[in-house]
Amino acid sequence: QVQLVESGGGLVQAGGSLRLSCAASGIIFAFADMRWYRQTPGKQREWVATITREKNTNYADSVKGRFAISRDNGKGTVYLQMNSLKPEDTGVYYCKTARAGRGDYWGQGTQVAVSS
Repeated sequence: QVQLVESGGGLVQAGGSLRLSCAASGIIFAFADMRWYRQTPGKQREWVATITREKNTNYADSVKGRFAISRDNGKGTVYLQMNSLKPEDTGVYYCKTARAGRGDYWGQGTQVAVSS
């Protein structure tokens, strides 16, 4: 019943910006902590950012100061604003949530490509 759908990816030049969205359904969104991860070919999936139900945020060192995670509980959507993009930010970006006793839930991913 839980579904997460990412959107907003695309191709940008280094130094540019993108805003990713993840629309959630099948959960009480306001009670859920949300996370963004990314997957680069040849690397393991890595955590990027977290926003809690209280709207506290945490970021991976690699994106700190450049990315910002936010949420709109009325729309059931979490966002990732990506600024000052670098080629190493290229990858497939996924949103994730979890429910106690129910396991983890992942979206299908949205592709981001940053050219030099």
